Amino acid sequence: MATIGFIGGGNMAEAILKGLLAAGTAPLSIRVSEPLAERRQYLSSVYGVVCTEDNKTVVTASDTIVLAIKPQMAASVLPELAGVFSADKLLVSILAGTPTARLAALLGQPARIVRAMPNTPALIGAGATALATGSNATTADLTTARALFAAVGTICTVTEAQMDAVTAVSGSGPAYIFTVIDAMVAGGVAEGLDPDTALALAIQTVIGSARLVAETGEAPLALRQKVCSPGGTTLAAIEKLDALGFAAALTAGVRRAAERSRELG
Repeated sequence: MATIGFIGGGNMAEAILKGLLAAGTAPLSIRVSEPLAERRQYLSSVYGVVCTEDNKTVVTASDTIVLAIKPQMAASVLPELAGVFSADKLLVSILAGTPTARLAALLGQPARIVRAMPNTPALIGAGATALATGSNATTADLTTARALFAAVGTICTVTEAQMDAVTAVSGSGPAYIFTVIDAMVAGGVAEGLDPDTALALAIQTVIGSARLVAETGEAPLALRQKVCSPGGTTLAAIEKLDALGFAAALTAGVRRAAERSRELG
């Protein structure tokens, strides 16, 4: 990754470049194209990276290009880059629901592409990213992509056919957890806690529970069973959640997210 370019300077691009800088990448080896002048000024002043509003300039000057735009913008952005995109460049796409074959078709060439699905905890270096290679990507390209996202969290490799499921589980997943935290806080406040105390308790409970699953290696439902004493408060809560269809609704939401990802593609 001698030089790295970002097409799009939004939150996820910022998270990745922030991680790269923390890992020792030189700021002047990173270029960002971003249409908003205020955003360009922010990224340049805070991180010292080179910013421009010209996508072609970034592609021309970069060995690895991270495509960090909205999926709906791909059809207008990529064809304009076809003339400056060459076989020696690697495209890393974080676009949801957009297959590598479609990206290559928009570029008008058999480009080397690695598809990535990070999530928003990458903003604090705690992201989960899945990577899938396009038909022309090499093992070295996958290694390059892994280096990009290792700076902002954990990585797994999947087939491209599995990327819609990845999008549904981890890409959209933080929103599910935020909803759970918000609902826990609302319940605590309704029972007399002040909002700050309820929020602090809910946050640490989610963090601690996730660590318990990760560090013990036990199945989530097995751990749940251990805190569900017969006739106790936790079992009463779980029975109420089951009666309201909590788990089924969450599973259905994950599947709808995957379906939407396929629709975007």
